[in-house]
Amino acid sequence: MELTLEILRQAGEAVVSLLLQPFYYIAVLLVVLHFVRQTRTERKLFHVRMRPWPLLLLKLLVMGMAAGIGVSALSFGIGAAIQIETVYWLWGLTAILVLFRIRYLCFAYSAGVLGVLHWAASWVNEDVLGAWPAPYVASLQRLDIPGLLLLIAMLHLAEAWFMRSQGERLASPIVMKSKRGKLIGGYQLQGYWPIPLLLLVPAEAAGFALPWAPLLGGEGPGGGWMLLGLPMIVGYSELTRSLLPRQRARQTAKTLLWYSLALGAIAALAIWWPPLTLVAAIGALLLHEAIGWISAAGEARRSPFYVHNGQGLCVLAVVPGSPAAELGIVPGELVHKVNGRKTLTPEDFHEALHIHSAFCKLEIINYDGHVRFEQRARFDGDHHHLGIVLAPDDSSEYYTAAKQGTLLELFGHGPAASSRRMTPPM
Repeated sequence: MELTLEILRQAGEAVVSLLLQPFYYIAVLLVVLHFVRQTRTERKLFHVRMRPWPLLLLKLLVMGMAAGIGVSALSFGIGAAIQIETVYWLWGLTAILVLFRIRYLCFAYSAGVLGVLHWAASWVNEDVLGAWPAPYVASLQRLDIPGLLLLIAMLHLAEAWFMRSQGERLASPIVMKSKRGKLIGGYQLQGYWPIPLLLLVPAEAAGFALPWAPLLGGEGPGGGWMLLGLPMIVGYSELTRSLLPRQRARQTAKTLLWYSLALGAIAALAIWWPPLTLVAAIGALLLHEAIGWISAAGEARRSPFYVHNGQGLCVLAVVPGSPAAELGIVPGELVHKVNGRKTLTPEDFHEALHIHSAFCKLEIINYDGHVRFEQRARFDGDHHHLGIVLAPDDSSEYYTAAKQGTLLELFGHGPAASSRRMTPPM
């Protein structure tokens, strides 16, 4: 009972400490800025907002808290020597990295760089350093890099779960250029999840004793353990022009799962044989980059999916809650006929839709090439295209660049989408 009360007391103090730190709020702010820019891009490209992002933000925060509880529970069996200075190093390096690419907001990159710096610091003799760099080098030398990388691996397990369960909902339609210069449709899959953690770490002062031995074993310098509030963030960003959002999200989730298992295995080996620490740190960086390389290679092999053909107009997206969504129309299907008229161009679609003002009848070709018939009455206030967002053609005015964005662009420095000029999505 005394141990339980002590853990609850320290958990309360750790929660207060976490709430007083600015890092969690910075993570939430970055997610909000991402959604605001995403909405601007959608309105510029398609003249519609695909979904209300405040509700989606709330779901992300709730899922992040649920993942935080799970990872925090696992930390009771690990006992990594992570201290508050680790938080400052991680967020400091992340702040520098995101100036170059927003996707570096993932802590796999800052933890990998931190591992390389830790290895370099281990070769430095503090006696030859001046008064200014010596404390920083000593701080780097004290860091538990294998334990940190093991934590990063667990966070990517949570990220794989996020992508599997929410990746499709986070996908946003975009317009991009193909290799041949044609405008095609695609999707940007991007999500960030702030995760508040309460980690079991060695106590610097008197802590509490555990009735079990954590994986990393040993006790802190104060003879026990304590709880540390640690705000983290995980996220992923990629583009697809050849797969459905659901397919891409599942592939990404599977790749992230393998990444977390591989990184966790290397980090665990580094715990028992410290010379592998540098290998684990570099592996955290290269393996995470390999995820993007594999995805890009797959996209290069496959043909664009969101393009019109001789059978009809390709549906790029469907506005949630719209008549098209009620009819069960989904991205990737083809609008073959509208009110009996074959549709080969967006102009055909618009004209055929207004043949009858009170109802519409659609012939839709699904993924298997089968035709199905849908019809619905039309009412005042309905979306003028029933909520169907068609794939682009050469008459489309705006498109985005198929490259990664920077932090300045996330803060609104640069257009969300430009007329015949490329602008990077986040």
